[in-house]
Amino acid sequence: MHSEMTVPGFETRLAKVQDVWRDNRCLKSSSIGQYLYWIHRFHHYCIAEALDADEQLTQAGVSLFAQWYARQRRVDAECACQGAQSALRAWALGLSTLGVEIPPWQCDTDRTSESEPRLQDFAEHLRQHRGNPEATIKKKLAHIRCFLAFIAARHRPLRHLKLTDIDAFLVDCSQRYARTTTADIGSSLRGYVRFLLVTGQVTADLAPSIVTPIVRHYEQPLRALPWDDVRHILAAIDRSSPIGLRDYALLLLMSTYGLGAGEVIRLTLDDIDWQAATLRVVRPKTGVAFVLPLLPALAQALADYLKHGRPRRAPSRHVFQSMRAPHYPLSESSAIRHILVGHARKAGVTAAYLGSHVLRHTHACRQVEQEISPKVLSDILGHRSPESLSAYVRIATERLRQLPLPVPE
Repeated sequence: MHSEMTVPGFETRLAKVQDVWRDNRCLKSSSIGQYLYWIHRFHHYCIAEALDADEQLTQAGVSLFAQWYARQRRVDAECACQGAQSALRAWALGLSTLGVEIPPWQCDTDRTSESEPRLQDFAEHLRQHRGNPEATIKKKLAHIRCFLAFIAARHRPLRHLKLTDIDAFLVDCSQRYARTTTADIGSSLRGYVRFLLVTGQVTADLAPSIVTPIVRHYEQPLRALPWDDVRHILAAIDRSSPIGLRDYALLLLMSTYGLGAGEVIRLTLDDIDWQAATLRVVRPKTGVAFVLPLLPALAQALADYLKHGRPRRAPSRHVFQSMRAPHYPLSESSAIRHILVGHARKAGVTAAYLGSHVLRHTHACRQVEQEISPKVLSDILGHRSPESLSAYVRIATERLRQLPLPVPE
């Protein structure tokens, strides 16, 4: 059995890692206390089982520890695993920052399944022949991957694909997703089935027979907030915390410039030119970059966040990072939606729709109401077609209908 000296200078390491955490502004004092509990338990586990503690700092190693802990304490293994995973991953990252050699948290396994080469070929087809941007390709591949898993469960080889298989899959999707999402999945399937036909993997053209839900233009509820609601949301953000500084800067950017979630989460430190007071933004779908003036209020919000909120040891140069260890760039629009919904709730703001694009719609509607040139607004929003602006004109029209008109005498 190993002694306490199995892990050299454990208490010294512990103190230094806590300094890393505090320096990185990633944990509250209460969270640090919980993490220290799990780290001490893990330390004693490694001694009891004669294990190298550093080598056990992997997802698999920590899962084994959690199972051991659950048996010892007669508690739920799943709950133990959740607490241990968070604490010990933060411990591993802290040690790694100090220069300790730690194994990869999650071993790279060969995930290549039988369907992956087909997906790779389809992705290349979308890229080379359809001109789809990477974000669209990623979405379509996710749809097709789900479809391939579905027909695999039905033991249907792709070469024997039938329309009934596609119908069954879309019916299954309709029970779990909104009509717009199901229609989008069906569109991806049509493209994939055409690709299979062109490449000789199927003999029948099933694409024209794929039926998806009908989504009428602009049937969704209005996706713009009154501007006073936006002000209330921004005012409700507690800027005394690192998370509040991040959320305020992020939502202020989106509401001021009408940026979408994909544009905000791609911002890097290199995109901010403090000397020229400009902000470089890249369109996620087209890759086209454009430059915006960095307004004083936004410059101040970004500076406050970067100085007092953003993790100092963030592994990437993306501006907006997760605030819990392990730090990573915000990468999904769902993260933006979660931030917006949380602060809207605190501000007492309710709406039929509070998605990640609601601030973009609100900004556009406000510009239309202020009679900004449609061409200028389309360019700012990055619309390829002027028809895309009609959604915002519709919102403005609905607002105008609510205004009382003088009754002629």
